[in-house]
Amino acid sequence: MTFPNRIRVVEVGPRDGFQNLKDRIETKDKLQEIELLIQAGVQEMEVTSFVHPKAIPQMFDSAQVAQEISSKYGDRVRLIALVPNAKGAERAMENGIHTVTYVISASEAHNKANVNRSVQESCENLAQLTDQFPDLNVRLDIATAFGCPFRGEVSMEEVYYVADFAANRCGVKELVFCDTIGVANPAQVSDFAQKVLTRYPDLSLGMHLHDTRGMGLANTVAAMEQGITLFESSVGGLGGCPFAPGAAGNTATEDMLNMLHAMGVETGISFDQYMKAVQFVREHIQQELTSHLCNVCTGVPAEG
Repeated sequence: MTFPNRIRVVEVGPRDGFQNLKDRIETKDKLQEIELLIQAGVQEMEVTSFVHPKAIPQMFDSAQVAQEISSKYGDRVRLIALVPNAKGAERAMENGIHTVTYVISASEAHNKANVNRSVQESCENLAQLTDQFPDLNVRLDIATAFGCPFRGEVSMEEVYYVADFAANRCGVKELVFCDTIGVANPAQVSDFAQKVLTRYPDLSLGMHLHDTRGMGLANTVAAMEQGITLFESSVGGLGGCPFAPGAAGNTATEDMLNMLHAMGVETGISFDQYMKAVQFVREHIQQELTSHLCNVCTGVPAEG
């Protein structure tokens, strides 16, 4: 097997990981966690989401978080915010964020449930955003690329429809394909990666893999073997799809780092320093984490 020499790890914990936690996270704790992640060497990170607080109450302090982190680290870390529309993009830019993630589901049913829009409406909304802010770096996460919680299989044609529109109409240069409910398997991921790398040879392509069925790392290896070099992951494995309640969420960044470093793949992130960020999450934000290494390396004994 041949693997890339280096992998880009995009940390999504402070956004995707925090947004579904029920207990309010104090702004000071969010800021300290982000700083610990940066001190560990994280170079790309979703730090917040510019959505209405009524939709996601945990993002009540998005402007403050973005301002404080961008003023200190914006010149050396790629700071990213999720935005649902042009207004969110405008707020991101006003608060020092110059890269944003937009999300469209390949599945019509999931897109309607998630954002109350058709896939076509979301595509048109993306076009409005990129037209209005031509200098903004817009990346696209394509949700349910490997399967939908409402209707099962999602076809490659549905994935291509969204990806083609983003690349050809909107000029998006970075596409991330998401296993939103963790149904993918390594054979499927390998075939999928080969197809999208062939179809979009000039774009930056990544994957966002969930560990719902314990295949997050196996799927990561399958994608790497085909040449995917960008992966979104979350501290402690925080985050996940609300349509799969109780399931493990995102692939844990610390589990991915442990695997990659053991394989001799560079990430630019210090594993030991990263585990300090994991420990902070356990002590101040969320005690129960789903990652494999959170109990092994933080000094907190596993139960049972």
